[in-house]
Amino acid sequence: MTEQTGPTNADNLAGLRTELAGLQTEATAEGLENLDILGTEELVSAMLAHSSGVHAAVEAAGPAIVQTVDAVAERLQRGGRLLYVGAGTAGRLGVLDASECPPTFGTPPGLVVGLIAGGVQAIQKPVEYAEDNATAGARDLHDINVTEADAVVGITASGRTPYVIGALEEARKRGAFTASLACNKGSAVSHVADAAIEVVVGPEFIAGSTRLNSGTAQKLVLNMISTLVMVKLGKTYGNLMVDLRATNEKLLARSQRTVQHATGVSAQEAATALDSVGGSVKAAILVLLTGIEAGQAKGALEEAGGFLRRAIQNQK
Repeated sequence: MTEQTGPTNADNLAGLRTELAGLQTEATAEGLENLDILGTEELVSAMLAHSSGVHAAVEAAGPAIVQTVDAVAERLQRGGRLLYVGAGTAGRLGVLDASECPPTFGTPPGLVVGLIAGGVQAIQKPVEYAEDNATAGARDLHDINVTEADAVVGITASGRTPYVIGALEEARKRGAFTASLACNKGSAVSHVADAAIEVVVGPEFIAGSTRLNSGTAQKLVLNMISTLVMVKLGKTYGNLMVDLRATNEKLLARSQRTVQHATGVSAQEAATALDSVGGSVKAAILVLLTGIEAGQAKGALEEAGGFLRRAIQNQK
């Protein structure tokens, strides 16, 4: 595993050009040769048409997504973490998905973590050659102390990003579950993961710009992984967001509406119930549906493993 910190030599670049030539994500889409002279209406229509196959590509990867969701949920149930690793757009998508989990599902910030090549500064500004550094990928996994209890998802549209491959190799050495998310078939990263999610979206609307269809497909998959894992961990009641954290007025109103929807009470009754349990949507619903005392609701939920439906059934 080498540490790449700057431009490589001409021979290596020749080999890389050959490698990229074999990737669908680097190919030039047909029928768009006159893109730069089209009118705006034609451009919008062309771009919509070009992205129409993304959902089918994600659907085709369904079995690997199922495998990943089940494995990640199992790790989190026994105290592990979900770690996303990526570079560039792929890394930013992982950071985004991880950042959304605490407000949406009430998870602690360290439960779902996004790592990006080049560090936090790379979220807003590209860090030169960071993605080429496989050693840095391994080091970042070492520094976060990944263990066999964790699940690590490596995200790379090309499927060849050294930083991601280095990270997954380190994760496997440490016994973690590993999954890869790539947009080329049979990519290098797929061979170093326990579950290989390949969403083959084909050439991009702008050749090589994998923030487009590849990014859309990867975001859909990450949505599925984090959301479905949280469903399996009891973070929803039906499809209601019952573990959200009301950190602003919109979320406070959403909390009240969620309690109303689940119980059929008035807005005032929902607000009163929420106040009685410190703002916990789960506890408020449990109190209103079962008549349990507010002071006992937290313990009842803990006894049910955090599953609201199970806690309700336990009170019957």
